[in-house]
Amino acid sequence: MDYDIAIIGLGPAGSTLARLLSSSFKVIALDTKHEVGNEGFHKPCGGLLANDAQKAFIRQKLNLPKDILTDPQIFSVKTIDLQTQIVRNYQRSYVNFDRHKFDLWLKSLIPSNVTVLHNTLCKEVRRIIDGYQITYLDKNKKEHNTTAKYVVGADGANSLVRRMRYPQHTIRQYVAIQQWFTEQHPAPFYSCIFDNKSTNCYAWSISKDGYFILGGAFPKKIANQNFEKLKEKLSTQGFIFGEPVKTEKCLVVYPNRLRDFYTGNENIFLIGEAAGFISASSLEGISYALDSAEILSKILNSGHPKPNKCYYQRTIPLRFKLYSKIVKAKLLTTPLWRKLIMKSKIQHIE
Repeated sequence: MDYDIAIIGLGPAGSTLARLLSSSFKVIALDTKHEVGNEGFHKPCGGLLANDAQKAFIRQKLNLPKDILTDPQIFSVKTIDLQTQIVRNYQRSYVNFDRHKFDLWLKSLIPSNVTVLHNTLCKEVRRIIDGYQITYLDKNKKEHNTTAKYVVGADGANSLVRRMRYPQHTIRQYVAIQQWFTEQHPAPFYSCIFDNKSTNCYAWSISKDGYFILGGAFPKKIANQNFEKLKEKLSTQGFIFGEPVKTEKCLVVYPNRLRDFYTGNENIFLIGEAAGFISASSLEGISYALDSAEILSKILNSGHPKPNKCYYQRTIPLRFKLYSKIVKAKLLTTPLWRKLIMKSKIQHIE
């Protein structure tokens, strides 16, 4: 084997694992993003750091650099139910940050003993004797092969590792769409928007560094149409859009069964969103990416004789926590239950 461990994808999950692995391992990491700058893939994500993600950083003794933070830092979320016309404000302690800069910062923390290939596309993960062969295209579109004993799929919702090695383990997917507009609202705000006729999930808005971002998760076939319908409805609620500065799209998984959370086998491990680890009630995935990467790093560093079985067992609490989010999502996407929850002013609607 050329390497002990190959990590496919360097979002929060992959970068965290690469940083926490013992230096005794020979590690290669492949990522579609560039090393610096705004070129390459950008994750269409609102860019809010939730409490559980903040706790993971506390455990890992990390602090956010100020150039990742964005303006303003807002401490409430306006929750809007377009079916019932109920609006509530809930206190939240999110950190508003630039998601692309955040991802690049996490990559920059990976130690130099890890071989990191930026702007690189993984094409195939194939089983061979004693390990796996990874085929990838470098930044010049030239094809290469390398081998590794362990492969970690940290490549997000549309994970090639998951699709190629476990085609029977499928998860419902939506299209996340975000549009950026020049901020025109007199007072910046966050919002969480429920509209069963448009999203089947929920939508969000965020004010960030002079821009206003509207995003949402939509069924794939009618994503663009429903996004435009949502904008029309929100225009009657006081939202100001104008001409979009840019539009971003990507696939997101939306788990709805306990078996949607799959951790891998035969020396392949899935972490973060590739494993289905994302909240069905808020689409928050950074905290679960950090947690699953931390769990796997401890198992691999310990030299456990059955790392796949151990990883499955140690992520049981994580999977049941995420299943509770599925139950919560079913309540929040049911108009009657949502109305009762919002009228009761329950503080943890998300």
